[in-house]
Amino acid sequence: MSLSTPPVFSLKEKDGARLTLQAAEGHVAHLFVLEEDIIRVMVLPGGTLRCPRSWSVAPGGEDVPAEGRDRFDLAGFACPAYRLEETDGTLVVTTAQLRLTVVLAGLFCRWETRAGGGWKPAAADRATQNYNFGWWDDKVYHYLKRDADEMYFGLGERAGEANRLGKSYRMTNLDAMGYSARTSDPLYKHIPFYITWKKTDRVPLGIFYDTLADCSFDMGRELDNYHGHYRYFVADSGDLDYYVIGGGRPADITRRFTWLTGRPAFMPKWSLGYSGSTMTYTDAPNAQERMNEFLAKCAEHDIPCSSFHLSSGYTSIADKRYVFHWNRDKFPDPAAFAKHYLDHGVRLCANIKPCLLRDHPRFAEAEREGLFVKDADGKPAMVQFWDEAGAYLDFTNPRTLDWWKARVTEALLEVGIAATWNDNNEFEIWSDAAVAAGFGTPYRAKDAKPLHTLLMIRASQQAQRDFAPDKRPFLISRAGAAGMQRYVQTWSGDNYTSWETLKYNVRMGTGLALSGISNTGHDIGGFAGPAPDAELFLRWVQFGIFLPRFSIHSWNDDKTVNEPWMYPEITPAISALIKLRSRLVPYLYDLLWTYHRDFEPMIRPTFYEFPDDPRCFEENDEMLLGPALLVAPVVEPGRRDRPVYLPAGADWYDAWTGERFAGGQEVTLPAPWDRPPLLARAGSAIPLNLAGAHFNHAADERGFAIFPHHGTGAFQAGCYEDDGESEGYRDGRHGRWTLAVDAEADGLAIRIGREGACPPVAAAVTLLLPPQERRALTLAGGTVTSDRLVDGWRTVTVAL
Repeated sequence: MSLSTPPVFSLKEKDGARLTLQAAEGHVAHLFVLEEDIIRVMVLPGGTLRCPRSWSVAPGGEDVPAEGRDRFDLAGFACPAYRLEETDGTLVVTTAQLRLTVVLAGLFCRWETRAGGGWKPAAADRATQNYNFGWWDDKVYHYLKRDADEMYFGLGERAGEANRLGKSYRMTNLDAMGYSARTSDPLYKHIPFYITWKKTDRVPLGIFYDTLADCSFDMGRELDNYHGHYRYFVADSGDLDYYVIGGGRPADITRRFTWLTGRPAFMPKWSLGYSGSTMTYTDAPNAQERMNEFLAKCAEHDIPCSSFHLSSGYTSIADKRYVFHWNRDKFPDPAAFAKHYLDHGVRLCANIKPCLLRDHPRFAEAEREGLFVKDADGKPAMVQFWDEAGAYLDFTNPRTLDWWKARVTEALLEVGIAATWNDNNEFEIWSDAAVAAGFGTPYRAKDAKPLHTLLMIRASQQAQRDFAPDKRPFLISRAGAAGMQRYVQTWSGDNYTSWETLKYNVRMGTGLALSGISNTGHDIGGFAGPAPDAELFLRWVQFGIFLPRFSIHSWNDDKTVNEPWMYPEITPAISALIKLRSRLVPYLYDLLWTYHRDFEPMIRPTFYEFPDDPRCFEENDEMLLGPALLVAPVVEPGRRDRPVYLPAGADWYDAWTGERFAGGQEVTLPAPWDRPPLLARAGSAIPLNLAGAHFNHAADERGFAIFPHHGTGAFQAGCYEDDGESEGYRDGRHGRWTLAVDAEADGLAIRIGREGACPPVAAAVTLLLPPQERRALTLAGGTVTSDRLVDGWRTVTVAL
């Protein structure tokens, strides 16, 4: 077949939600009408499905089988009724929200979404050579037309601008230590999903390519006169199996994609506290002494801390790392060490790696059991790993999964380690000869490297579940793929210490959140390179306390450590910021619950909430924490103020002074060293812990900072409550605070409620109102026992 004669398809079968098209040359395409807002296209040149299972798609579920989900399995999808029309060489599939028109000669797809009562164009295949019907090579291609008003967001964790237009990206997971947050590519994660936004018609559309193969995206960087303007996706192997997601707003697309790839893990409340970390402590010959000094310093400076990420130096023999091996010179009694930390209210999260160095004490055992990815001769496929050669464990082998879970249990969980830190798990396998077991169907390992990552973190989670079935697991992973939110919290890897990194990490985090993964953060202070100076460190902490994951981590060139007390002149400010983080934990915990329950991202770009404001789509350094808080980090040295654009469609309060601002304008806020610029949305209530945070002292006293509408307006808010760590939430053992706030010109009515099988049991609650709020207060659901000014804020104590 020549390029000038594209294959002509015809409808061969209609089987419920699946339509099968076939061409005379043997090419096959399947269309799946999965939801009113999701239609899937699978294009099989030659009719052959190369990868028959998926590990990323788990509609609304918390897991998939270890061996994956059959690609023709439609369980979990609504598979709604749809209209099918076939006329004049076209096939038209229509749901309530999406319309797909397929030109059968060449299989050219055109997508429309329903908006404002009519259909609007959302995307279209390029009119020339859209798919690879054996024309070029064995790779997978998809070319789409690129319109002049399009913007592109997502693609997971990417460096550079938030809008991906004009850029190209490579997805092949790498250990990119010291990366540039502005330019480096590729990075750690594999999320082949993005959102198109048409500025003129304000139409969003999501596209997810369900592949674990290395792949590339060109978002208009490449030009070819023979094809007009286009964008494209190419995968090195596998199949073209993509999901198109419609919706009225970008938020609809993100929520639906998160649902498609699986329910985010609901982690224990302690995972939201400050987590200490550094490679320096465990690499020291007196590692346990250095680790205990950290606790002493937290006590000295009264720094609240709920966990510590135990770097891999605890596994060392000489200067190398040997997973599951405890260095008894550094840690003579691991159980006593772990208990000492727990006695101080700090849980340990131990670093584990999926590669065994060739001189690992258990290498021969693992080789004998056949647990490694293998070369063609059946020997372990050797790779470069840190400063030595080693072999990756093969997580597509059930015996490996069992071995891994047993080692996690005996080496870590049984000695009191609370969580696993799954690290260096990019699986950098480059050899064509390396073969993975594939659950009985061997395959070239380089064709699906992130599969091992997903299965590794899944096995670690299972080990933790089996060991403590009544406790929610907490896991961290640096690498991952679409669906990783089902298992782990993550972060943006080993960033380079600079102001530029601070600036662009903001975009990296919101891009990842748009791509379904928002329980995330960054190495605060910078991981690699020079130590941050006092100003950079402080500004980074000011930003970091508003991220779901807040960990100060480092491996500075000069062997110094990023610690809260590293600069005595700012230590009081750092302590106050970490205590502010503790104050915000009820809000963060409610966001974590909503992420798990409703697939709402915890952090988000401003256009997520305000898509009708074109300026929110422009490049900016702001971030929303949930729907109510606008975080504006200082990302330039020497600044003592911060211009902030306030999205139109809401009014805003300075969260510190209570000053009100109308949306749709830029304001300049003070940015002293001891106070990060922060705004609260009018018509919101932020749940707080007012008990006062201290090291090794847990206390909780519920309060709400209420930011009412100026003039008239009503809203409802609340806060999720449970025991913070058990699996009881699955049986309904949780409750909720509810607030209904109705503002009038001369009065403010507030109704407080408690609901659920286990409603909050507090005897009192405190309401904080901005200093300017002097309207008469009417309260239902409690009795006002005090109404006074505290630090300028109207503080109302309510007995329940």
